[in-house]
Amino acid sequence: MSARELILSALRQGNTATAAGEPNDAGAIAAAADALIADLSLGRPRLGEGSLPMLFERQITSPKVAASLDKAASLADVPRAVDIYLTTHGLAREIALQPEPALTAMDWSGYHLHEEVKSDTIVAVGKALWGIAETGTLVFHSGPHSPTLFDFFPLHHLVVIEASRILGYLEDYVAASMGQPVPRNVNFVTGASGTTDIEGTLVRGAHGPRFLHVILVEDS
Repeated sequence: MSARELILSALRQGNTATAAGEPNDAGAIAAAADALIADLSLGRPRLGEGSLPMLFERQITSPKVAASLDKAASLADVPRAVDIYLTTHGLAREIALQPEPALTAMDWSGYHLHEEVKSDTIVAVGKALWGIAETGTLVFHSGPHSPTLFDFFPLHHLVVIEASRILGYLEDYVAASMGQPVPRNVNFVTGASGTTDIEGTLVRGAHGPRFLHVILVEDS
């Protein structure tokens, strides 16, 4: 029997079982789904040893994500962490600052700040809502204090995230968002922009920031 015939035979058997009310009926499928939901560990990988911030750092700095990460003891230390990044990369102290109150309240003395981000913006500093340890992903909700273009326009995207905002799995983000107002856009950012559509060669910055740098704030 060919592979095609095996597949069609399995489909026929499934349809027959469903019509007869056997284990493939809607009730049985729902019961199986409920069993999986009752123990989510059955359907997702183990995160490994260490705290969620440690696991997040490990993922986001891994070769497959290819972002960089620095730490700040508190939110007040973020401007200093930004200065270290700019100095290391030979960049001017000119940034587009996301209009997030936690960021705008910081001491940015000596910086030239822009309220808007444009297609030729070199550096933008923003703040993520959540981080996902499993994949090293940053979660952004659009809104008056979080314009979506901040996630896509700058060449260097510097993102602040508190250690207390690191979750284990994507499902944990969904659970944390239940009952909250639904934003117009939700963006999941895992590393800098990259594509292999151009002759099979990895190109960074093709449709977003070429560099992603995370500032992990340890003091919540």
